[in-house]
Amino acid sequence: MDRIFENTEKAFALKTDSELERAFFLFKLIANEPLVKIGTAVTNFAIKAHLPVEGLIRATVFDHFCGGVSEQDCMPIVDKMWEKGVCSVLDYSVEGKDEEDPLDNALAKVMNVLDFVKEKDAIPFAVFKPTGFGRFALFQKISEGKPLTKTEKAEWERVVGRYETICKKAHDLGVSLLIDAEESWMQDAADRLAEDMMRKFNKERPLVFNTLQMYRWDRMDYLKGLQKRAEKDNFKIGVKVVRGAYMEKENERAENLGYPSPICASKKETDLNFDTAVGYILHHLNTISIFSGTHNEESNYKLLALMQKQGVSNSDSRVWFGQLFGMSDHITFNLGNDGYNVAKYLPFGPVRDVMPYLIRRAEENTSVVGQTNRELELLKKERKRRKI
Repeated sequence: MDRIFENTEKAFALKTDSELERAFFLFKLIANEPLVKIGTAVTNFAIKAHLPVEGLIRATVFDHFCGGVSEQDCMPIVDKMWEKGVCSVLDYSVEGKDEEDPLDNALAKVMNVLDFVKEKDAIPFAVFKPTGFGRFALFQKISEGKPLTKTEKAEWERVVGRYETICKKAHDLGVSLLIDAEESWMQDAADRLAEDMMRKFNKERPLVFNTLQMYRWDRMDYLKGLQKRAEKDNFKIGVKVVRGAYMEKENERAENLGYPSPICASKKETDLNFDTAVGYILHHLNTISIFSGTHNEESNYKLLALMQKQGVSNSDSRVWFGQLFGMSDHITFNLGNDGYNVAKYLPFGPVRDVMPYLIRRAEENTSVVGQTNRELELLKKERKRRKI
C-alpha cells in the first residue's frame, strides 16, 4: 500500500509560512517534558490569578489547537478544510460542571451547534461528553450499582431527558452524534445510556456513536456483546474507536484501591486491541459503523488495507477517520485528498474555559512516545521543501 502520509505538501497545504513556523515552535516546546510541566503550572496560576495572558495564549497554543471562541469563529477554518476534503466536528471543549445550570447550558450549547450545522455538509457530526449532561458522581454511583436517593433518581431522569432531547433533535436534522468516553468507574452507566439511545434512534442508520477506549482490555467483549444485541433487537451501532485518554489516572486509582487495572498491560497490547476492534467492525459493517479516532499511522494504514481487501469504497458512509485539530495533518489531509471520509475534531470555547483541554493536549503529546518527534520531522521536511 502507498505510504500516503509522507506527502507534506498536501498535509500542510492550508498552513501559511508563519503558521508552519508557529507549529514547529510549539512542538519543539512540547517535546521538552520539564518545560511542559513548568509551562502548564505557570499558565494555570496566571489563569486563576486573572493575569492578562489570554492574548498570548490565543496567539500561540489556542489558535493552533482550537477553532475559535465560538461556532462562528470556527467557520473560516471549517470552510478551508472542507475545500481540501476534510470535515469538521465542532467540539465545545469546556469541562463539565456539577451544578444543574451549567449542565443545562452544555445541552443548550450542543443544541445551538446542531442548529448551526444542520445545513453544513462540512460538519456531519456533533459531539458531547456524558459529564457535560450529568454529574460524574451520579454516573459513578449508577455504574457501581448503588441505590439512588429520590433526589438522585429525579436528577438522573433529567440526565436521560438531556440525552433524549439532543438525540431527537440530531435525528430530526440528520446530524450524527459522537458521545465521548470518560473514566472507567463511571462508564458503565454512560454505556447503558448510549445504548438506550441507539435502540431508540439508530433504527435506520447509526445516528448515535458511543466511544470505546481500547486501552481497556474489556472493550472487545463489550463490543461483541453490543453487536449481538443490535442484531437481535434490530438497531444499528455507531462506534468511535480510540486508544484512550485517562491511563495514568486509571492505573493510579486501581493501585490505590487495590483492584486490577482496567488498562492493557502494555502499549503493544493496546495497539492489538485497537486493531482487533477495527477488524471486527469492518467484518460487521452491516450492523456497525466506525469513526476511527487515532493519530497512529500504522492503525490507519491497517484500516485502509482492510477497506481495500473487503472492497469497501473510500467514501463508504459507514467508515470515518478522525484526528484532533492541530495534530497529525499528514494523516488527515492526505486521507481527504484521496476521497476518504475524514474529520478534524475542532475544539472551541472561551480561552480560559478551554485551558484544561489545551493542557491535556500538551501533556498527551509529551507522554506519547514518538508523536511529537514525528510531528517535528514532518514540519522540518515541509520547511525544507518550502525553503523556509
